Amino acid sequence: MKLNYLKIAIAFSGIVAVSSCKKMMDINYNPDAIPDTNSPIAQLLSGVQVNIGFTAGSDLYRYTTQIMQQMSGLASQPNQTYEYSRYNITGSDQNNVWGSIFATTLSDLELIIKNGGASPHYVGVAKILKAFTYHQVVDTWGDVPYSEAQQLSANTQPAYDDDATIYPKLITLLTEAVTDMNAGTSALSPGTNSLMYTNASWATARAFWIKLANTLRLRLLIHYSKKDPAFCVAQITALVNSGAAFMASNADSFQMAFYNVANARNPISQFEVSRPNYLFVDQRMLSLMTPKNDPRRPFYFTDFPLGSGVYVGVSSALPPGTPTNNYSRIHTFLRGAVTTPAVGINSAVYSGAAPQRLLPYAEYCFIRAEAALMGAPGNAQTFFTDGITASMTEAGVSAPDIATYLAANGTLVGTNAQKLQQIIEEKYIALFGVSGEPWTDWRRTGYPTMSAPTNAIINNVPRTLFYPQSEIDLNPKCPGQKSATLQDRVFWD
Repeated sequence: MKLNYLKIAIAFSGIVAVSSCKKMMDINYNPDAIPDTNSPIAQLLSGVQVNIGFTAGSDLYRYTTQIMQQMSGLASQPNQTYEYSRYNITGSDQNNVWGSIFATTLSDLELIIKNGGASPHYVGVAKILKAFTYHQVVDTWGDVPYSEAQQLSANTQPAYDDDATIYPKLITLLTEAVTDMNAGTSALSPGTNSLMYTNASWATARAFWIKLANTLRLRLLIHYSKKDPAFCVAQITALVNSGAAFMASNADSFQMAFYNVANARNPISQFEVSRPNYLFVDQRMLSLMTPKNDPRRPFYFTDFPLGSGVYVGVSSALPPGTPTNNYSRIHTFLRGAVTTPAVGINSAVYSGAAPQRLLPYAEYCFIRAEAALMGAPGNAQTFFTDGITASMTEAGVSAPDIATYLAANGTLVGTNAQKLQQIIEEKYIALFGVSGEPWTDWRRTGYPTMSAPTNAIINNVPRTLFYPQSEIDLNPKCPGQKSATLQDRVFWD
């Protein structure tokens, strides 16, 4: 049943499986298109969920995973993925993903919110997804259109809001969402026709969505840790002490399911199929895992040589023309089960039935560990252990291997700064495949330590991305392009 809804939603949202060589996008869109205001809210919500899932596994994922040196681009000749590893990410590269987010995802969510008054349960879910999408937009570009955005043809050149003023509005949206979802009556409720937290019982589905709303509030609040730690601790303390429900297991993780069906496979896996020799594990990622004999490696990456149990990472500075057969690639955690095993230098074939992870339970645990270290309620050590355990369990690591790893690496030690480094580095590993959040963590904590590759076109790791060239060209209210060094900072940085 859920797969049938996914097929319908993909057709409705215009998603295709083939990425163009120029843009390497998984989503086609018309930036000038006006959404159908008569579309049923159930259909709109399914389309939005598909867009969110595909967006999280396409360009934004590739930018941020390469900025954070989890993955690295390499090819027999220069290509766009290789350029991303050199931090050569242009304004023109942003056009498609920006247009898809604003002209499709956010516009459709706004239609649900404005037209779904008789169905507050749908409105509540739409507000959560709006807050989720918008915080990623802010975290990527800083000041963006908000108060004048999503006005359809009434305003095609919206003003840009100060990013610091948007976050409080997103937190308010999440509070409103819980109230909406708790409404006693609702003409329609997202249940089996929702592609996220699908359940025949709205009461059961609602519990998942409420946990997400509260956990997402924690994600937003921990982002204040650098610029306003007192506010961060006070707000998290108040939320925890309010009795709010949060994620409690991997079953609560926020993700989009994908299947072993054409056009319905995980977008990261689809990219690997269409660009099989473009993206490899970065040596920086392995430098945090291999010394600790991390048991997630056989699930995250292929080994080289095949069957050796050895994982070989790419240095971000390797030039085009470097042979691509000698390095580890993305494996089952992000690509689904192997359907045809690898033979010699021939890569395995994968089902693509891996979820696109958006906010996993392990992240909640690491947020709570960090917050507790700052003085918020909870035990930092307990949450740290829970985060590692959740991540490894989700990856498929056995209980004995988890216990062995925890015995050697599972105790927070040293100063608070050293403990924070342990927390964020484990979070970085756990959030492999999650778009954006490892980059946000690095910008606000400095962990894991990063330096630009020697062949990068700028001297430092980017702290923002360029505005889309389409905005520079067509919206006179755009504040102007970012500095060429990409060192402009989001308000919480």
